[in-house]
Amino acid sequence: MLEVVAAYLFTALTAVVVLFQLALMFGAPWGELAMGGRFPGQLPAPMRVAALIQALVLSLLAVVVLIHSGQMFAGQYAWAGTGAWVVVGIYSLSLLMNLLTPSRWERIVWAPVGAACLACALLVALS
Repeated sequence: MLEVVAAYLFTALTAVVVLFQLALMFGAPWGELAMGGRFPGQLPAPMRVAALIQALVLSLLAVVVLIHSGQMFAGQYAWAGTGAWVVVGIYSLSLLMNLLTPSRWERIVWAPVGAACLACALLVALS
């Protein structure tokens, strides 16, 4: 049961990050909160495409966690076990990057979100 709660919390937090990335893609002036804070204000066009790609990848990661926790596509559980560990690896790197970023706001906002997502993904992967 704990893995189900973790999967839904992971998905909710990831949805927030996906919405943030989509907002960046559509021109929200929050560049200092992403990509090391290198682009304050609106992101340049290539970085907006990168934000879209990140949103798509994050959405896929949430689906993998939901599959492995048994909340969707039950017949796909076998490959999702490996996929859940890939999610743990990706979020480990993401947390590390958010802790080491020169952007103070990324550390303040996204490091805790990344830590929570990593903890949830780890709970699901271990289940």
